[in-house]
Amino acid sequence: MKPASESDLAEAIAGANGPLRIVGGGTRPIGALIDGEAVMTGGISGVRLYEPGSLTIVVAAGTPVSEVAALLAQNGQCLPFEPMDHRGLLGTEGEPTVGGMAASNTSGPRRVAVGACRDFMLGIRLVDGRGRVVRNGGRVMKNVTGYDLVKLFAGSRGTLGVITEVAFKVLPVAEFRAVLLLEGLSDGVAIAALSDALGSPFGVSGAAHLQRGLDGSPVTMIRVEGFEESVLHRAARLRSLLQNYGDFDVETDQSRTAAGWKWVRDAAAFHGRDGDVWRISAQPSGAANLIDRINRNGDLEAAYDWGGGLIWVLSPEGLDLRERMGAFAGHATLVRASEETLARVPAFHPQPERISRLSEGLRRQFDPDGKLNPGLMG
Repeated sequence: MKPASESDLAEAIAGANGPLRIVGGGTRPIGALIDGEAVMTGGISGVRLYEPGSLTIVVAAGTPVSEVAALLAQNGQCLPFEPMDHRGLLGTEGEPTVGGMAASNTSGPRRVAVGACRDFMLGIRLVDGRGRVVRNGGRVMKNVTGYDLVKLFAGSRGTLGVITEVAFKVLPVAEFRAVLLLEGLSDGVAIAALSDALGSPFGVSGAAHLQRGLDGSPVTMIRVEGFEESVLHRAARLRSLLQNYGDFDVETDQSRTAAGWKWVRDAAAFHGRDGDVWRISAQPSGAANLIDRINRNGDLEAAYDWGGGLIWVLSPEGLDLRERMGAFAGHATLVRASEETLARVPAFHPQPERISRLSEGLRRQFDPDGKLNPGLMG
């Protein structure tokens, strides 16, 4: 079904007698396969309010992210958290939607500097599993339920309710960017360099290291953004600060730097390649050691973002990487795998018992009949 309005969606959910599979643009099918009737949110679309002077935009959930980005660009503004486009990695088509982005808390390289998608969500409207419309006032974080709905629903992937509208804070687009590049560093040395850069006063907005860059060699990337004169000054100071790690090149071609960070953002190193893809959240200080420990067979390839806090791993098909990792400070999500593997290996990291009980309690409150994406997150 494809409801054309929030009220149609509420009626459809209230009247449903079985499980429902919530679909935005269909570009991020991550998690267990749902055997239920598809509910397509693309019919609930459009920009409801945009005030460039207030750095605020309110958008219906089915609106394509590209449409929002184009409108913001006309006024020199952007979604600051740089949302990833999963299509190349997952081999999907369609258009990523605002609702899907918000429901998955999708955030890109700039998260390390400005925060995640949820940090720029000022408010939401949604329909819960009973078919009730719940709202939090658009731009105000407080809600009468006593819950911070943004934090609850950003990342819940439609298991608590179906987002119908989101209010975002936006920011001006940076005038200029420079990227420091160095090839050949080992993972541990690269993470140390990224840590030093992020700990500096020079406003780093991107910090990544890939074991295999475009030419097959390891590449370390550090981004600085802002006004041109300031960026060039800060990039020079960073280069001097990091000179013990090697002689970083400074790339200032705007097209090349934009393409390079899109490549990092979308985990393009693993597009079109055989194998499963894992997304690991880890402590940056232990990221390199973690990968070194689990890659003793030499069958993995890693790409680090967020200074090492986010690790993308390409692994052999069917490998349960969690078994190989054992206990560690973080969590691992199986982002891309065959149906056979997903039937055997949970896509999402098992929750501690205390968190699991809390999650179940929230689901009972917002979706007591278990209609919305049941079993998606385990």
